[in-house]
Amino acid sequence: MHFGGESVFNQLERLLPLVNKPVQYVGGELNSTVKDWDSADVRWVLMYPDAYEVGLPNQGVQILYEVLNERGDTLAERTYAVWPDLEALMREHRVPQFTVDAHRAVGDFDVFGLSFSTELGYTNMLTALDLAGIPLHASDRGDDNPIVVAGGHAAFNPEPISRFIDAAVLGDGEQAAVDISDCIAAFKAEGSPDGRAGLLARLAELDGVYVPSFYDVDYLPDGRIHRVVPNRPEAPWRVAKRTVMDLDEWPYPKAPLVPLAETVHERSSVEIFRGCTRGCRFCQAGMITRPVRERSIETVGKIVAQGLAATGFDEVGLLSLSSADHSEIAPIAKQLADRYEGTNTSLSLPSTRVDAFNIELANELTRNGRRSGLTFAPEGGSERIRRVINKTVSKEDLIRTVTAAYSSGWRQVKLYFMCGLPTETDEDVMEIADLAREVIRNGREASGRRDIRCTVSIGGFVPKPHTPFQWAAQLGWEETDERLAKLRNAIRNDREVGKAIGFRYHDGRPGVVEGLLSRGDRRTGAVIEQVWRDGARFDGWSEHFSFDAWMAAAQTAWADESVDVDWYTTREREESEVLPWDHLDSGLDRDWLWEDWQDALNETEVDDCRWTPCFDCGVCDQLGTEIQVGPTGRNLLPLTVVNT
Repeated sequence: MHFGGESVFNQLERLLPLVNKPVQYVGGELNSTVKDWDSADVRWVLMYPDAYEVGLPNQGVQILYEVLNERGDTLAERTYAVWPDLEALMREHRVPQFTVDAHRAVGDFDVFGLSFSTELGYTNMLTALDLAGIPLHASDRGDDNPIVVAGGHAAFNPEPISRFIDAAVLGDGEQAAVDISDCIAAFKAEGSPDGRAGLLARLAELDGVYVPSFYDVDYLPDGRIHRVVPNRPEAPWRVAKRTVMDLDEWPYPKAPLVPLAETVHERSSVEIFRGCTRGCRFCQAGMITRPVRERSIETVGKIVAQGLAATGFDEVGLLSLSSADHSEIAPIAKQLADRYEGTNTSLSLPSTRVDAFNIELANELTRNGRRSGLTFAPEGGSERIRRVINKTVSKEDLIRTVTAAYSSGWRQVKLYFMCGLPTETDEDVMEIADLAREVIRNGREASGRRDIRCTVSIGGFVPKPHTPFQWAAQLGWEETDERLAKLRNAIRNDREVGKAIGFRYHDGRPGVVEGLLSRGDRRTGAVIEQVWRDGARFDGWSEHFSFDAWMAAAQTAWADESVDVDWYTTREREESEVLPWDHLDSGLDRDWLWEDWQDALNETEVDDCRWTPCFDCGVCDQLGTEIQVGPTGRNLLPLTVVNT
């Protein structure tokens, strides 16, 4: 079903009055781009596989959208997951998966790029492929079908979706997307020699591009992997990630999209640095994005100014994995606050470490705007478990920081923890209640007020690839729920401060499915396909998620296999086991990761290598990269006040 780049909006428009939130499908947002179909040699469709309200603000997709559309020979449009009400109507009326920019059929494009920050979007990818008329299995696609490319953090183990994708991009996408475009343009100009297979062979030779079909996986009788070997000369034994070393060369997004419907984030955002060397052992994002690369204060100021002018937003998010860790965060915050003095522009640090936060910084951030709540992430309830996970924050640090915030006028603080961490006991989790009580008591004393609040938010720990915990056993959902119930009762039953403490948590079941998908291998693809055929959609949304459907699908798909869900989740791995992602190189040395796992079991902390000698994790020497931090001594000039 090909539409030759024509709009399908006429067919779609008749269906929109029949669905919820039709505005999310109409496109035409401020700063969106529609190019003439015939003006481009290479045509991309980009998808964050979730609903519009979650997908539109995604920074990665917005950056690639701008980078690709700035090229004269390339066009890029966006598509998002459609809700089940519209999906049913699209099937009934034979309307294909469409872009929101020009409402073109997704199947007409050259490349279908999907960005996965969570594995729970996999079933939405299958819905989009099916609605687009693209065969689910890469092996069934012909020369007329788009090349399906996965990116984002989940692409560092794309094995569970290897049957559905043609390629995966490891690491930073800006330069990789340009290289893929150049490769496809050259391939087409030469008359598409050897068809789809010929193009995949060329893509496999690009840095950071992994083509799963060019590798064979052998298994041992007990279910473990024996080896992963290339089956084509173009395929390298190990695929190394891409790293953009000069973020100032890529000052995106310059003109962020302004949503038509309500979205989860409505702000102009700038990534102030990429990477993290704190070494939190649970954190995949911190491990796979090494080394630290900081944006200069001038480029930060330029992106902020462009974003505000292009959007009309009144909030600027200074994004990174731990934004207060930028070596020049104090002058950045002060000079931006100076520049926007007297306007309603507020600055926010969405992620703040307890030991990197100070009241002066917080006051600069709120000088021109709202004073919303503060969020800190101690992650572990006890000092012992924080040593295990290498989250080097003491109880005294936390109490001191939060108390200072309350005494400076903040009323609401949110604390984020995890449950189910390696070696964790009930006692470790119960210390969360003690910590929350002390926070309220000290806050009341320091502020002289009774109306302060503390919200405790808890997520289940999921072991991730390319982290020291990739070998760890995951806690079962029953034990997770039991532990959280004890904690909830301990907080609620405290008559003195219980009512001042909010308690939010997710039950353990979704974490089991996420664990299955994050550390799964190629056999997991059969489960994803089965549960999708059984109706699974929007698994990241609690109202749509069905744990029973996933477990039933696993039983059906693996009826003749030696593996089950527990085998992938609650089983601890040995050092010698071949992991499904061992042939995909995040730069981290496997021996270093194993040593750090042993350090975790011994409760040994490791310093941040930004400020200490190198610990030989492997990233800088193996990938030819280096840590980039200030001070630069540069300033945000000219320091003109916007509201003159």
